[in-house]
Amino acid sequence: MSVVLYHNPKCSTSRNALALLREQGVEPTVVEYLKTGWDRETLKRLAPKTGVGLSGLLRKKEADAKALLDAGADDETLLATAITQPILIERPIVETDKGAVIGRPVERVLEVL
Repeated sequence: MSVVLYHNPKCSTSRNALALLREQGVEPTVVEYLKTGWDRETLKRLAPKTGVGLSGLLRKKEADAKALLDAGADDETLLATAITQPILIERPIVETDKGAVIGRPVERVLEVL
């Protein structure tokens, strides 16, 4: 099974998700999205797979994300902003053949294994 962890190593929840996957015997492909950035195709694929849509992928505690959501920004605006400001996307996200989840709480990653 292919497992991809969209990871921010500075985030304790993201580090815990990586540890939990490894405890389960899974060595994921780790994508440090703050280094690689996001692309349209990946975000458009993850949004429905997580079941939260593009707006649900945004970190509501981030002022820029909150402003977009409060203004009712459309998906194109959300995509463009997420690509230019990758920190605005929730973390961690785990994607497998079974689906994708935002790992908050971290145990949610087990849902897609």
